[in-house]
This record gives sequence, C-alpha cells and structure tokens, in this order.
Amino acid sequence: MDLLSNLAYGFSIAATPTNLLLCLIGALVGTLIGVLPGIGPIATIAMLLPITYKLDPTGALIMLAGIYYGAQYGGSTTAILVNLPGESSSVVTALDGHQMAKKGRAGTALAIAAIGSFIAGTFGTILVAALGKPLTQVAQAFGPADYCALMVLGLVCAVVLASGSVLKAITMIFLGLLLSTIGTDLETGEQRMTFGLLPLADGIEFVTLAMGVFGFAEILRNLEQKQSRDVVEQKITNLMPTKADLKEAAPAVARGTLLGSVLGILPGGGAVLAAFGAYTLEKKISKKPQEFGKGAICGVAGPESANNAAAQTSFIPLLTLGIPPNAVMAIMVGAMTIHGIVPGPQIMTKQPDLFWGMIASMWIGNLMLVIINLPMVGLWVRLLRVPYRMLFPAILIFCAIGVYSINNQPFDVVLTAFFGLVGYLLLKLGFEPAPMLVAFVLGKIMEEKLRQAMLLSRGDPMTFFDFGKHPISATLMIVSIILLIVALLPSIRRKRDEVFVE
Repeated sequence: MDLLSNLAYGFSIAATPTNLLLCLIGALVGTLIGVLPGIGPIATIAMLLPITYKLDPTGALIMLAGIYYGAQYGGSTTAILVNLPGESSSVVTALDGHQMAKKGRAGTALAIAAIGSFIAGTFGTILVAALGKPLTQVAQAFGPADYCALMVLGLVCAVVLASGSVLKAITMIFLGLLLSTIGTDLETGEQRMTFGLLPLADGIEFVTLAMGVFGFAEILRNLEQKQSRDVVEQKITNLMPTKADLKEAAPAVARGTLLGSVLGILPGGGAVLAAFGAYTLEKKISKKPQEFGKGAICGVAGPESANNAAAQTSFIPLLTLGIPPNAVMAIMVGAMTIHGIVPGPQIMTKQPDLFWGMIASMWIGNLMLVIINLPMVGLWVRLLRVPYRMLFPAILIFCAIGVYSINNQPFDVVLTAFFGLVGYLLLKLGFEPAPMLVAFVLGKIMEEKLRQAMLLSRGDPMTFFDFGKHPISATLMIVSIILLIVALLPSIRRKRDEVFVE
C-alpha cells in the first residue's frame, strides 16, 4: 500500500501544468535529438543544463529525464526509416528495422518499437518505485568506507562493461579521477594542477568537460563522415501491427524488458549494452536465426524494449545510492549539484516530492512519447533530409552560449574547445570517453569518503577489507577485485567483445 500511496503522491506532483509541460518539452527534445544523427542525449543534456538554473529542481530533472528516454524513442525512428541510428543504442534496431521498412513494413516496425518501448518503460518505472525505498534504507546504513568501496565497484563495472580494450577503459577511469582533483584542496587550501591559472582554482566545471568531450568531439567526428541517407520514400501506413505480429513480438518484448531492467541498474551498463545484449539473445534463441538482418520483427522488439527498460532503471542507483551508472546519469548528478541536491539516500527522505514526482513523470513521459511519435512520423522524415552541414553551426553556437552562461567566462569556452579536441583524439585512438565522465563525477565524492575512512581508521588501508567492522566494504572490494581479474582473462575478453560486435 505504501508503494501505491507514494506513486499517487508522485502523480500529484508530476501532473501539475508546469511539470506536464516540462515533461512534454523533454520528450519532444529527446525525440528530436534521437531522430537527428550526430547530437545525442549526453551533449544535449549538457547543453541544456544552464537553461535549468532558474527552473524548479523537480521540473528541471523531469525535463532532463524526458530528454534521455525520449532519445531512445527517436533513435529507433531514424534507424528504421534511414538506416542511420540517431542514438547509439539504436544501432542494432537498424539491422532489421530498416529491412522491414524496405519491404513496406515501416509502419509495423515503428509501431512494434513504440509498443515495446512503452511496455518496457512502464515496467522500468514500476521497478524504480518498488526498489527505491529498500535500497535507500540499505544506503543509509553505509559508512565512509562502504561508500568508497561502492564507488570502486562502480568504476570497476564501468571498465568491465565498456566496449573495446579493458586497458583503455582503465586508463580513462584514471584520467577522469585525475581531472576531478584539479582545483583547490578543501582540506589544505592548496591549489592542485591549476598551472597558475586562476579560473581553474575552483576546478573544472562538469558542463565544460561533458560538452567538450561529447558535444564538440561528436561534431568533429560527424563532419568527417560522409553519411548517405537512404530515406524510405513510400508512404508509411499500417501503424497498427496485426495480431500475428504482436504474437511474434511479445516474447521478445518480455525478454528485452527483463534483460534491459537488469543491465540498466549495473554501473557501466545502460541502454547501449542492453540493446546489443537483447539482439544477441534473440538471435541465439531464435528458431530462424537466418532471418535476422533481413527484417526479423524480434530484432526490433527485443533491443527497443531493452534500451528503454535500461534507460528507466539506470535511475535506481542514481536516486538511491548517488552512484551514476553511465555517462547520462553522471550528467544528471551534475544537474542535481547545480540545484543544491545531494544525490543519494537523502533524496527520498528530505525531498520526497522530487523523488516520487520524477518517477511518476517517467510513466507520463513514456505515454506522451507513444502519442506524439507515431502521428508525427512524417515530420521526422522531413527533418531527416536536412544535411548535417546545416545543423552543426547552430549546435556549436548553442553549446558555446550554454558553456559561457555558467560563469560568464570566455576561458570556459576555450577549455571546452580544448576538451573537444581531446575527446576527438580519444575517439580516433579507440578510447571510450564515458568511463572518464563517470570517474570525474565520482572522483570528488570518492576522495572525500576515502579521507573520512582513513581518518576513522587512523590511516589503516586494511579498513576496507575488515569484515568485522565494515562487512559491506570488504564484500564490495572483493567483488571488485574478482570482476577486474575476470575481465582481464582472455576468454572472457573475447566473449565481452562479441556482445558489441555481433
């Protein structure tokens, strides 16, 4: 009954005219950036952070959350109609979705993607609400050593679940931790790695790093690619799938929803891993695996359900433990910090309107996306014909204005451009920047908890492995070590890479 009463309270918060409008704006903007290739939710949310300064914290986070799961919807539209994923989690949707479109079944593919996404989003929202209170109660029992160990586990999971080389992922984690230490040490008052530059005395702004590494770098990468847009020209009809289509897709939706819900909670997981994992699962258990890549409806239903379920459940560790499981959630931590909110178990007890209002808004947002997406397919198709060379100058200008508006300092824009070049070089060299952003967000909190734990133990590092005093910390540290060792085993590394390649 507590769950139902809490959800009712959440809907009373989310259903106010202002919050409904912000939810709609977030859903529309998310769909737009999902449809238009080359922008992505990370850069967009980072770009819109300054706009949220004057908004109520609950409304601001509702809008930003809407952008995230809206992008999962929009990305499928581009993948199906143009064979060009608008969002990274929609890469696998393009494999079968576009083939269905070429066979005249674009409407069916879009409808299955929308239905699967809504069902998965609804399940994910209920799961967030159900797990919120028990996980919050567990988190309230955490001490400094336990929190530090939890963050170590989060960083290890980000390494294990990142695509590409394990060594490169570890390198990015250490780079993110290093960047988080730049600025004035709060304990000693000494400046660290500022190189005598006064603007760096307060450290690197989160938006500056996120915008540079994801926004500017993504623009540079897209400009060097010649994108051929194979837009489906025939009129899109049959937006209601047949009973046979629904019967075939239903098991894939269920499997994708469950798999995505689990992978979304894991640090380092998220929508991308969930979509790839769901496609691999569907292909391996299918009685007709040869149909995959040629227009299999399960190849659309499974990944689309998985990425939307993961998008919802990735809020669980953020809202209950204060740990961002992926780069988008790291930006949500930045948004909370801007509004003076400390992510973690205090949110549910001190700001229940924010916690339950945001959860209720997720279901409302998913319903809005189904209603607004299918009837607006024609508009999205016309937008897809806009060349990227006409879009990127506007994107660049908005990014620069957003960065400058934070502190009104030109240095921030220059620093963002520098991180844009760094991010571009990292992408070219095969480094994935997402683990770096997660480490940057966790770095300051991790340093604070580490110092507190060391003070309480009088400098004894074995306090993290003391089952007598800190059983939670000891368990988490041992799990982290085992995960890291397993990830480095050659056979496991090959299997890990197959998920991202198949």
